[in-house]
Amino acid sequence: MNGITQTKETLLLQNLVNTAEKYGLDTEEIQSFQGEQREVNEQALYYALNKISMDQPNWTFVAAHAHLNELYELAASNRRYNPSEKYGDFYELLKLLTDKGIYSNELLLSYSKKEITELASEIDPERDHLFNYIGLFLLADRYLARDHDRNLYELPQERFMVISMHLMKDEEKTQRLQFVKEAYWALSNLYMTVATPTLANAGKSFGQLSSCFIDMVDDSLDGIYLNNWDTARLSKDGGGVGIYYGKVRALGSDIKKFKGNSSGVVPWIRLINDTAVSVDQLGQRQGAIAVYLDIFHKDIMNGFLDLKTNNGDERRKAHDIFTGVSIPDLFMEKLQERDENGKSIGRWHTFCPHEVKQIMGWKDENGNPLGLEDFYDEKDHKYFSEKYQEAVNHPLLPRKTYRAMDIMARIMISQLETGTPYMFYRDEVNRQNPNKHVNGKGRTSIYCSNLCTEIAQNMSATTVVNEYEKHGNIIIVRKPGDFVVCNLSSINLARAFPDGVLERVIQIQVRLLDNVIDINTIKVGQAEKTNKKYRAIGLGTFGWHHLLAIKGIYWETEEAVHFADQLYEDIAYYTIRTSKELAAEKGSYSQFSGSEWETGRYFDRKGYVSDRWNQLKQEVAENGLRNGWLMAVAPNSSTAKLGGSTDGIDPIYSVEYAEEKKNFKFKVTAPDLNHITYDYYRRARHELDQVWSIKQNAARQKHIDQAISFNLYVKHDIKAKDLLNLHLEAWKSGLKTTYYVRSTSQTEIEECEACHS
Repeated sequence: MNGITQTKETLLLQNLVNTAEKYGLDTEEIQSFQGEQREVNEQALYYALNKISMDQPNWTFVAAHAHLNELYELAASNRRYNPSEKYGDFYELLKLLTDKGIYSNELLLSYSKKEITELASEIDPERDHLFNYIGLFLLADRYLARDHDRNLYELPQERFMVISMHLMKDEEKTQRLQFVKEAYWALSNLYMTVATPTLANAGKSFGQLSSCFIDMVDDSLDGIYLNNWDTARLSKDGGGVGIYYGKVRALGSDIKKFKGNSSGVVPWIRLINDTAVSVDQLGQRQGAIAVYLDIFHKDIMNGFLDLKTNNGDERRKAHDIFTGVSIPDLFMEKLQERDENGKSIGRWHTFCPHEVKQIMGWKDENGNPLGLEDFYDEKDHKYFSEKYQEAVNHPLLPRKTYRAMDIMARIMISQLETGTPYMFYRDEVNRQNPNKHVNGKGRTSIYCSNLCTEIAQNMSATTVVNEYEKHGNIIIVRKPGDFVVCNLSSINLARAFPDGVLERVIQIQVRLLDNVIDINTIKVGQAEKTNKKYRAIGLGTFGWHHLLAIKGIYWETEEAVHFADQLYEDIAYYTIRTSKELAAEKGSYSQFSGSEWETGRYFDRKGYVSDRWNQLKQEVAENGLRNGWLMAVAPNSSTAKLGGSTDGIDPIYSVEYAEEKKNFKFKVTAPDLNHITYDYYRRARHELDQVWSIKQNAARQKHIDQAISFNLYVKHDIKAKDLLNLHLEAWKSGLKTTYYVRSTSQTEIEECEACHS
């Protein structure tokens, strides 16, 4: 073995030993490893992975260090520089991957070589050591830039710098480099993450940056098939899609006045299911689509609630989509109606939306027909309840009638088996909408949520208005509806809050997200138009349980609820204030005039009466707001792992669990696990009283203008009345949505990663 090789191996081994000693780990065995440099590193990696346990969780950082050595070797080999330097020439990387067609040429066109050299000097390889093993593994496996043969070129800090450069490229040049440096600071210190599409595609020549999309299907053959086409195009580029089917006529309804010809929503949903399977996301995973239906739609009990269950006619199943139910307050009230013996007696009527429009004759100010789905209940006026009762009282309007509890029982059976349907509390969502002025009080603007239940924005159907021939081409003219787009990013609470940088992170985060709107390229025109119309963003969080453990706060306490209330009020304040400042710099979103942001009604409804809020309320009214919606808390599973923290606002899965990757399995432990934090992690997801989780979420939902991906974790043998009580508690507490009901009998549910941010 020559001296140079010996020196490299000795240095490698010493670095691994130093990392282990930093965390107080026994290094005797590591020091005995022998062989070539790669062999030593591989021995250290597998040794460290096998040593990870509840007693010695910090071996994950030794494993991460060993994996970093592998990445440095691969990148150096492919880019032809000395791996001891760790990072090569950044400018040469940009040139190389631009020539290969991996990076967009916009980076080299937007920045001079001098600017790139200055930014390269900001890259800090030491921040690579913030990653634990699973976070680094996921980043390298899924997000770092590779060539078309999957050869690695980009390293972690370069990915963060490329994202920062790409999202800040159109800022004023006098301040641009400072904004890039700030964004890199926030990303590289793991104070925040960007959503999966942004993390994967920023700076590249392919893919778009937005996470999720929501569309409404028009009740027409054109509307159904064109929605399918739009969905396929978005799914291909990595977007998750939520679809509202509540306007599509029910089974047995008439078509062109011929009675009993409609096949209802189920066959069309099966068609969307096939699209999800056949049009995969960037070749990595099948498409992810959620379909929502109103609980007063006649097909709710005629196949919709059984779409994903394993019993019944397979010809009426759609196992690969996710389902959601849109529920008015009135239905939840009907569930609580009892006779003198305590038996549930509330009756619920379901209707075909097409028949409601034909027979009831309700119209908007432009003479367009309206259905039940187009109304919601305000606190001071029950618009939906009145229309529902009118429909019930009409002798000629067909309906199917059930006990409300029988419908709810079917929902809960499906939830315990499949995790779905999601619950969407439509009245609360629309009451809390700051942009309800677009349609007016009592008129629905938000009909459903997205794939992960955290987005709540105005939506309407795109319709075909004409088709004609011109110069030998067939032209189809579509009137664009509001096609919702979600642009997401999340704060790593367990790092940003203890380090006192929450305000600084949010300031850069809002700017980054706002820039995504202008930089992004969305192939569906009406989505692009809606994105710029409302300029909606979704600033979220992850690491809640991690933060509680660090602060020494037990989950099932009023202290945790109070802390959630305080923390998310601060997040809301900083987010709104930053958007206000951006509006002064760049202008307000187009629909700001008349919104509850402008009138101040949003602040009044939230009970924001302190001096800082009163001042901000006045400044927003005077100066405007850049973004129509601002906050949404996404699931954040994979990106939370990348950030070395806990998922979203969820409790931990387990203090210790096994993660399987390719040809080996290794243990993962709760972050910052030690003899002190263990007690705050000890009770995991299915052991915690879910009422406390609901209370916490209600406290934070008060401050979130959109919604929150919130799971309920229950034992497989939970009694029906207990699960019902959890749903009633969630509704009474003012939650807008609930995500999965995760039972201990279910295998771990595969989630769409588009919304992870």
